[in-house]
Amino acid sequence: MELAFIPSPSRGVLHLGPIPLRGYAFCIIIGVFVAVWLGNKRWIARGGRPGTVADIAVWAVPFGLIGGRLYHVITDYQLYFSEGRDWVDAFKIWEGGLGIWGAIAFGALGAWIGARRRGIPMPAYADAVAPGIALAQAIGRWGNWFNQELYGKATDLPWAVEITSSADGRMPGTYHPTFLYESLWCVGVALLVIWADRRFTLGHGRAFALYVAAYCAGRFWIEYMRVDDAHHILGLRLNNWTALFVFVLAVVYIVLSARMRPGREDVVEPDAEADGGGAAETPEEAAGSEDAGAGSGSSTGDGTEKDEQHLKDEQDVKDEQDVKIAKDVKVAKGGADSAEKG
Repeated sequence: MELAFIPSPSRGVLHLGPIPLRGYAFCIIIGVFVAVWLGNKRWIARGGRPGTVADIAVWAVPFGLIGGRLYHVITDYQLYFSEGRDWVDAFKIWEGGLGIWGAIAFGALGAWIGARRRGIPMPAYADAVAPGIALAQAIGRWGNWFNQELYGKATDLPWAVEITSSADGRMPGTYHPTFLYESLWCVGVALLVIWADRRFTLGHGRAFALYVAAYCAGRFWIEYMRVDDAHHILGLRLNNWTALFVFVLAVVYIVLSARMRPGREDVVEPDAEADGGGAAETPEEAAGSEDAGAGSGSSTGDGTEKDEQHLKDEQDVKDEQDVKIAKDVKVAKGGADSAEKG
């Protein structure tokens, strides 16, 4: 007998008149906003312009949604194209079914297009948004809770999730909440990337690669716990193999990138420096500016003193000339008086 468990929502959609409000969609939307917000803060800290992350996200998000849905439909095609299924359901993204691998791959393609149009290096942008993507996944996983899907094996642990729906082959009962495990893991991944980025000054796409590697490590063991239908290869679920393959690629990238391009990009958005939106002045630069200002002030003061001295000298010369003229006039007048007396 279960003494405690996480209850599932009785339904995953509310209706505001004719408008359906779906919990799954809300989780995705909130996740996107959090990713853009955090990415924007990190981008500005790297010397970029405010709003650039959102501008590129306009490309990345739609591509990501399309890619995530394509991956899900392709790898679970039997849910939409087998006998008795309606292929139109493949377009009903609001009912759940987004593959993270396709979402990241196509989202990266969209981000590359947006970054290229802005003249921005894609690795620098990926590094800035990496922790935000992890947080978006953490929030988005709660959409599976609303849909009562992607749970693990049966358990009577206090944090088990209760499944009440019997649709699509579900068996009511209490199960491992793998959506919760992955959500908490993604929060940890976000914190790891933020810490490592500050500690090791990651650049040239290594922060993003760290996010990918860390996520894959967690996804491997969480995927192993799930009981929903999936294709198996050599005894492992398809997503286990995908996580393993992508993990290796990410680690190899981190190692090779650190050797070939150590450090971090000096400039992430060329237009930002021209607009005065570059990195903040260092204390040394600020001190140099103050010294230059003081020197300029001193020069101005010296120039003013010289001008005053020059005017004073000219006045002295003029006074001497006036005195001399007055003497000459007096002498000439004395000569004229003497001539009249004679």
